[in-house]
Amino acid sequence: MSVDSCRVGVRRKAWELPFVAEPEELAGLRRVMRLHLERWGLPHCIDAARLCVNELVSNVIRHVGAGTPTTLSVSMNGTRLRIEVHDPDTRALPTLLSARAEDVSGRGMALVDALADRWGVVLRADSKVTWCELTTGLTAPDGHVGEATVMRAEALLMLYGVGASSPERDASLLTLAVAEEAAVGLIGDVLHWLRAHGRDADETLDRAQTRFESDVMRQL
Repeated sequence: MSVDSCRVGVRRKAWELPFVAEPEELAGLRRVMRLHLERWGLPHCIDAARLCVNELVSNVIRHVGAGTPTTLSVSMNGTRLRIEVHDPDTRALPTLLSARAEDVSGRGMALVDALADRWGVVLRADSKVTWCELTTGLTAPDGHVGEATVMRAEALLMLYGVGASSPERDASLLTLAVAEEAAVGLIGDVLHWLRAHGRDADETLDRAQTRFESDVMRQL
């Protein structure tokens, strides 16, 4: 059995959020994007995604009108992160303008164009969808960015989780739930090992947490 056959998949289920397009809603939408992308294991996409959401929704407020019923939809399109903003106006189409340095508006779609891999508009009978897609660096829709720390941990969890599985368990795929169970078991066993060798397990946990938080801060 190869390591690749046991790859841990990250489930990224498409979701949507209906809301009323108001300036006061923008901060909440940015927070929602951050929370979901953290859970999806895409922290490196957060800043660009939040900016795109902010500009797409601001475009609705500015050109369709405050109070417009709107929906934010987020999904994976292959390995790209797809962001859609749905509104009921088929006439006010977003336009890419060449804003000058002294201009105070007109930069919205230019910013989306700069951040996104691609973007566009889909017209429907009674609504339109303005969308953009961001490159994630993933090699598979349910994969993760191959950082060395993550790859090392996953290799250990694959071996540990499959080794701890019952004979009846299908070992062809190490699911995220099995990987999490294996991680808890591995951490617990390592703490027992430290204790058996006269080390302070709590101190080691504190050091590991400090290192983890430091690594996360460097990625922001």
